[in-house]
Amino acid sequence: MSATIHPMSVVDPAARLGEGVVVGPFCTVGPQVTLDDGVELISHVAVAGITSIGARTKIYPFASIGHPPQDLKFKGEPSTLTIGADCVIREGVTMNPGTEGGGMKTVIGDRGLFLANSHVGHDSIIGSNVIFSNNVMCAGHVTVGDFVIVSGGTGLHQYIRVGDHAFIGGGAGVMHDVIPFGMVRDNPAHLAGLNLVGLKRRGFSREQIHELRRAYRLLFADEGTLSERVEDVASEFASHPLIHEILDFIRSGGERAICVPHDVTAPDR
Repeated sequence: MSATIHPMSVVDPAARLGEGVVVGPFCTVGPQVTLDDGVELISHVAVAGITSIGARTKIYPFASIGHPPQDLKFKGEPSTLTIGADCVIREGVTMNPGTEGGGMKTVIGDRGLFLANSHVGHDSIIGSNVIFSNNVMCAGHVTVGDFVIVSGGTGLHQYIRVGDHAFIGGGAGVMHDVIPFGMVRDNPAHLAGLNLVGLKRRGFSREQIHELRRAYRLLFADEGTLSERVEDVASEFASHPLIHEILDFIRSGGERAICVPHDVTAPDR
């Protein structure tokens, strides 16, 4: 089935539209845009730049997708925005492509849900099965893993990393890296345990959750430095891949320190 384009929309003839694409009224689609099979633009959606939108993704009114990054260093370089399949992008969402200073690309995985007025900044890498609630502010150069939930009104500081299966509480100001399976809250944000509800919902076993909790308590104990505790936990839980996912995340480091509980001093980078 060929694409259906409402007569009140402007779609550049050079844009590439897959089978079954639906472009509703008052949309604009630029010449370097690719809409894969089954993409639907409800109405009043503006898609620009070198932007690729994956199959069956649905975008609601007044979303701005692929327009120039909000970065004063951007000089018009041909950077890209890639959005995966089966995403839902609600009203007023903004997503920007990359910049020369950040790898030239912004990438969003499959099956993401981006609620009204959330923002994905330039050069960010967002995983699959992610939920950004209303008014989430994701700055540039942010990395978010798979199955992450970011609650409403949260700010994600530039260059931070958020590990797989993490949960960010509403209104949090996240300025440091969040470990996989971690739960953070408040502003400024602190680590407040593990995302136990999410772990249970996604089918992790009782034994896996128990071992994660035990490792968490050891990692953020009072004795020694974080680096020392990482090696102690690695030795004690040598055969637990989920725990080593956390340890590898901490060891790999980044631009920011690790987010820790409020009664633990944040390690320097």
